[in-house]
Order: sequence, then structure tokens, then C-alpha cells
Amino acid sequence: MNFLQSIIIAIVEGITEFLPISSTGHMIIVQQLLGIESSDFISLYIVNIQFGAILSVVVLYWKRFVEPVKRLKVEGNFLHRCRYKYDFYLKLFVAFLPAAFIGLLLRDQIYKMLESVAVVAVSLVIGGIVLIFVDGWFRKENEIQTITYPGAFKIGLFQVLAMIPGVSRSAATIIGGLTQKLTRRKAAEFSFFLAVPTMLAAAAWEMYSNFNLLDMNNITLLVAGNVVAFIVAMLAIKGFISFLNRHGFRVFGYYRIFVGLLIIVLLLLGVDLQVGG
Repeated sequence: MNFLQSIIIAIVEGITEFLPISSTGHMIIVQQLLGIESSDFISLYIVNIQFGAILSVVVLYWKRFVEPVKRLKVEGNFLHRCRYKYDFYLKLFVAFLPAAFIGLLLRDQIYKMLESVAVVAVSLVIGGIVLIFVDGWFRKENEIQTITYPGAFKIGLFQVLAMIPGVSRSAATIIGGLTQKLTRRKAAEFSFFLAVPTMLAAAAWEMYSNFNLLDMNNITLLVAGNVVAFIVAMLAIKGFISFLNRHGFRVFGYYRIFVGLLIIVLLLLGVDLQVGG
């Protein structure tokens, strides 16, 4: 993978990370279209630059991340004070646990799926069908603004589904939030917040596991990719929430189905979209 190819993939990541269309799936598709051979570094790159995009959440929602530690005047015993002050972080931790456990348990199987365009295509179609109908499944009169600890854990279970390329972490966790009666905005924001510990852990683990791959050229590609993904994601995230509030999920569902079916047709016609490692 050359520098220009890495930048193109990073732009795709920044645009798609917060959309319910699967950033990982789109990066895999673009990788194949660019003729980039699968390798350990490519897998590392695809995971790592997602953290660059996720950092835009920390910047855009900075007050939400620092607010808990400023709540110093809390009455009650030590445990009560800690739970109140760090409620935001604790709920994110609870939601993060399922993906952390399953990710470590099924790491090798997940890597194998990352090399399959067919898996991405099928996931895009199935997820698209779900998104077409999801707006009608949840009634606005039952919506709430806050989430419970059991609710956070259930959203974390939905996040596990996103380990299948093409499912979309954003789509899975937002729908998980809707099942807990959160508003679209609150479900989307919690999805963004949950991405921070999830992608930080994934990126750190991949860097640790593949430290031997980090020569000067690869480090340059990773740094540039993260910077580009961060900038593009900053521009995309606000627009997505506004669009989601006005129009819902249906347009994303149709898009996913179109792209997924197009890939399936190309594969059936014998077009080689796989790039060997």
C-alpha cells in the first residue's frame, strides 16, 4: 500500500465511521478496488485509523467527557460519590465489556472475515433491510433521554454484532440504543461515545500485537491515515446527527442494499474482488 492509497482509505473511514453503512466494510471494498493485497499491516491499518476518526468525538463532545470529573460536591459514602461522579464513564465501561470479551475470544475468526468481500456484501444487504424498517419499530412517545446500566450492557451486546464486517458498529449500537427507548439523537451520541473506549482498546491491542510491523514507512502511513480520518470525521459527524433526526435510517438502508447487491452480482459474474495476501 502506497501513501496515496492509504489516504484514500482514510478518507473513506472518516466519511463512513459514523454512518450506519459499515466503515470497515467500505474500507475492505476500497482496498480490493485499489488492488491492495491483504496483509497483517493492512489489517492493522484498517483497525488503527478508525481510532483517528473516533478522536473527533472526544473533540466535538469534550465537555461530556470532562464534565463528570468536575462534579466534586456529591454527598453520601465513597461508592455513592464515585458512582455519581463517574456514571458516564462507568456506563461506557459496562457497554464496552461484551465486545472486549468476544473480541479477544474470537480474534482469529474476525481476522478471517476481514478478508472476505462476500461477507461484507451479505452483511450490507441484511443490515440494509433492517434499516429500512427500523424507524417504524420504535415509537417516539416512549422515548427517554438517559440510559440505565442494564441498558448500557444490552447496547454493548449489539456492538458485538459489528465484529462481522459490513454490519456497522454505528448501526448496531444506535439500534441497540433505540431498543432501550433512547431518542435517535441520544442513541447516536451514546454510540459515538462507546466507540472511544472500543476503538482505543482495539487500536492499542493491534499495535501491541503487530509491533514488529512498525517500520518508519508503516508508521508514516498510520500517522497520516489517522490525521486524515480525524479531519474528515470532524466534518461528517454533525451532519449525520442532523440528517438522522430529520430523515431516519431508510436512505442508509437502500444504499446498503444497492452496494451489497452490486458486489454480489459482480462476484457471481466472476469478477475477482479478492486480493490475495
